[in-house]
Amino acid sequence: MKLGINKKELAPALLMLFIGMATVLGSLNYQIGTLARMGPGYYPLILGAGLMLVACLIALTPPETDGSSRSAFVPQYRAWFLVVLGIVLFIVLGQYGGLVPATSALAFVATLADRKNTLKTAVFVAIALTLMAIVVFHYGLQMQFPLLRWG
Repeated sequence: MKLGINKKELAPALLMLFIGMATVLGSLNYQIGTLARMGPGYYPLILGAGLMLVACLIALTPPETDGSSRSAFVPQYRAWFLVVLGIVLFIVLGQYGGLVPATSALAFVATLADRKNTLKTAVFVAIALTLMAIVVFHYGLQMQFPLLRWG
């Protein structure tokens, strides 16, 4: 396997590298702390460094030479739209409705992004994920995110 710069993936890798560098530099404005006592800058530092590492790995992967073509790739506009819609619904419903409607809407809509999933599957995933979110975030971590908010 020949290791070299993949020119086709260089622009996205550089973008990821710059975002990672900005995250690391931004995290240095906060106290980093240690692994046992993490400061507010610890997580962004680790996240930015990880993003920089992934960017380097993407740039250094050898280009495909086995004859397979990516021209057959068809963009999944429906999936992109539904995932983004789920995130927007989570933000809006989290602000005005609480954890239960926000998590339910996100899970339901994002599950429908895969054409193989049925409405029954989406409802099951939404219920299961909402119950897990309640247990983990409301009771386990005791986050100040109301389960339901009216008005």
